Amino acid sequence: MRWMWIDRVVELQPGRRLVAVKNVSLAEEHLHDHFEAEPAKGLSAAPVMPASLIIEGMAQTAGILVGHAEGFREKVILAKIARAELNFDVAPGSTIRYTAEIERMDPVGASTQGRIDVFDHARPDDGYVPMGTIDLLFSHLDNNLGQAGRSGEAFPEHNFVFGEGFKTLLRTSGVAIPGE
Repeated sequence: MRWMWIDRVVELQPGRRLVAVKNVSLAEEHLHDHFEAEPAKGLSAAPVMPASLIIEGMAQTAGILVGHAEGFREKVILAKIARAELNFDVAPGSTIRYTAEIERMDPVGASTQGRIDVFDHARPDDGYVPMGTIDLLFSHLDNNLGQAGRSGEAFPEHNFVFGEGFKTLLRTSGVAIPGE
């Protein structure tokens, strides 16, 4: 994974629940395109975190939870976004809190329920405010397609899903990595 859309794991109940946070900063270049100023139309810049990246942050949070439950032996990939409801935009200076819970898990994959809350540092007295829900389905790639499964595609033996980026995130969050 080249881009991480979470900064730290703050809580882990193995096989049950994972909470992660993402600090949204104006230093993130993608914010300048969402939405840039249009002086000719009288519009000033209104940078917001793109909804697709918020969904990806939840996918990374829930994917780590699902992968950790099996000691990262499975190649866990996002199979489906079952539901995504985001109620407002997230601006720089906010912290997104992702809470993922495993609803069901078996050898084929897992389903997770996710909640997103936002802390606006400009309004600290409000605390974390509910922002939306994202429910996801994951597939255990090798169990569904095998090494040269139905697609005829052979997947690498090593777990390319949970690479060094995720391991660094877990280590810096104080989460033990199974097998290390």
